[in-house]
Order: sequence, then C-alpha cells, then structure tokens
Amino acid sequence: MTAFTVPTRDTVSAGNQGLFDALNGQLGFVPNLYATLAHSNNALGTYLALQSAKSSINAKAREVVNLVVSQVNDCAYCLAAHTALGKMNGFSDAQILEIRAGSLASDAKLDALARLTRSIAVNRGQADEALVDAFFAAGWTKENLVDVIVTIGDKMITNYLHAVTKVPVDFPAAPALDIRLAA
Repeated sequence: MTAFTVPTRDTVSAGNQGLFDALNGQLGFVPNLYATLAHSNNALGTYLALQSAKSSINAKAREVVNLVVSQVNDCAYCLAAHTALGKMNGFSDAQILEIRAGSLASDAKLDALARLTRSIAVNRGQADEALVDAFFAAGWTKENLVDVIVTIGDKMITNYLHAVTKVPVDFPAAPALDIRLAA
C-alpha cells in the first residue's frame, strides 16, 4: 500500500498554510488527520467549514454521534480524538465507553440519540423505525434528525480517511471496548 505522509506547513498550498496557522492558534497543533486533508488544496477548508457549521444539536450531542460512528467504523484515530473531546464536554470515562457501545442509560435523550446513531451507522442509513420514533419521543425534532445525519456524514469522512491513510494517531489512545457491535 502507498504510504501516506502527514503534510507539514511547508509542504502544503498557501491556502492550507493559513488553515494550519489557524489550527495551531486554536488547538496548539495541527492534528495529523486534519493535516492529511491538506493533500488536497480544497478538502481541509471544506471539511473545517462542515465541522464548524451551525447545528441544532449541541457539542455534547455531537460528541455522542462522533463516538458512536467512530466505534461502528472502528476508527482508532477518531475514537482517540473524540474520547478526549468527550471528556472536555463532561462525559466520564465510563460514559464514553457506554456511548461507544451505543447507549447512555443515565440520560434518556442522549440514549435515544446514541441508539439511533448506531442504527443509522450500522445499517448504512436504514435506521430501525422504532429507534426513530424513540428519538422523537425523547424530545428531539426533525431539524435535530437532519443535523444528526449531517454529523454522521462529517464523522464518516474522517473515519474513512484514517482507514485508508493510516496516518499516526496523535491523541492518547482510546481504551478498548469489550463488546462486539453487531447490527
């Protein structure tokens, strides 16, 4: 397989250099997976715009989606990054593992979100209708559902990018999950 190197600021286009500078200013570094997007003159900017777009679901709910989808796709990079972000959004280590398994018993609304997200991701968009109904019964809206699907798409982009490129993970590794995620 062709080895993918992680681009540096000096090896990317002028437009991507500006994005690297902005990421360095915000995060203190450019995560390897973001840098890998800079192999394209357009992908990094496009992805950052998608990721920072307005949404009807808050950051905590987005982390539920990110963790569930990354677990379904077995993305070591995104699981590591979103474990860190999940903690920053108030989830405990135990809750993060539970979310990755597709539920969150301590919060009915986020539980419905996790269960539906898992169904959508595992079944390639063909969600269990009962889980869609449970999502709405938990207080989510049709706008929220659309934004959840956009967030799933966002996460699939980086999950797939890492699966193909296998660039080094530059976040602390996520703990193993001791369950098998069947459909």
